Amino acid sequence: MDLIAPRVLCIGTHHKTGTLWMRAVFRALADRLGVAHRTVFPASGTRHVPDADRVFLFQWSSAFPQDILDRPDARILHMIRDPRDVLVSGMRYHLTAPADGEDFLHSARADLDGLTYQQHLNALPDDTTRLMFEMEEKHAETLKAMTAWTPRANTIEVRYEDLMADVEGRAFRDHLRNLGLPEPEVALGGQIFWDNALFGGLADAGARSDRVKAHITGTATRDWRSSLPHDVASTYAVRHGDALVQLGYESHPTDWTQEIRDAA
Repeated sequence: MDLIAPRVLCIGTHHKTGTLWMRAVFRALADRLGVAHRTVFPASGTRHVPDADRVFLFQWSSAFPQDILDRPDARILHMIRDPRDVLVSGMRYHLTAPADGEDFLHSARADLDGLTYQQHLNALPDDTTRLMFEMEEKHAETLKAMTAWTPRANTIEVRYEDLMADVEGRAFRDHLRNLGLPEPEVALGGQIFWDNALFGGLADAGARSDRVKAHITGTATRDWRSSLPHDVASTYAVRHGDALVQLGYESHPTDWTQEIRDAA
């Protein structure tokens, strides 16, 4: 498939897969370049796409309208994360996340005896039960979106784990080149990437905004091997192990449970 020069630059993530990081990087880059940027929704269609010039389009569940995905001048950077770390990070974040941007956490639910998602999560007795609840609630929704994604010829597939290890920004700069940015813009984007990375400009906790601090749950440096209780891992393997294989994180749906180290 021959691709024409990119003009519609789409950034798609999923809940707890580096959304805040990518949002900060690409909004800052767009602002520095004087390029318009918009958050789009599945029903938005192409009304956010100008007739001329470039535009950055953001979709934080990667649910871009089909007519945007099909555009020959579109490039999409799509980012996922190991679902097991998404589960742990999501549960911890949802215990204290503010209402702004997380409405689902703060609406009373009849099926939870009038409690909100967050209130119910905090009322559970331990992390094992909290993770079990999270697994079939918000996490299931996120996992469904990640596994529903179909790679395309105009898509750059990225993993959160790889960017967290990209301390020199080489891979990220390559991603920017694949989005169609010229070298001066690639260099600028690489610097902005480092400035907003936990291993870079945000390594000092004092440099982080309150919003960034709220999203950091410790899983940036720890992974599921030391965070998932054995009971949770066993249940996850049965219910969602096939998704780990589909996403390329495992070659077998259940064998990975042997790697659980010291979680309760």
